[in-house]
Amino acid sequence: QVRLVESGGGLVQAGGSLRLSCAASGSISRINAMGWYRQAPGKQRELVDSAKGRFTISSDDAKNTVSLQMNSLKPEDTAVYYCYLDGSPGGSRLSYRYWGQGTQVTVSS
Repeated sequence: QVRLVESGGGLVQAGGSLRLSCAASGSISRINAMGWYRQAPGKQRELVDSAKGRFTISSDDAKNTVSLQMNSLKPEDTAVYYCYLDGSPGGSRLSYRYWGQGTQVTVSS
């Protein structure tokens, strides 16, 4: 069974920074991708786009971890942040998407 555990969420003032981390554990034979989504209240879950400049996604393949560095945070970044992993559990050729439990990020104005 594949498990994802996130950490690092919390309350921060606008303009501040937070770093989220996600660690995958369990029987994983292949990881195709790891990343982050977020879901704000009343909105659909959306992919976190590191190309916008304020956010940086980095991964450590050896440790099966992915991090999200968020800078210059805005109140509209308030959301539950979920990490995901696309990969195959041990012994399977099929790829599945696994989700973490989510971590709350609240940005106050």
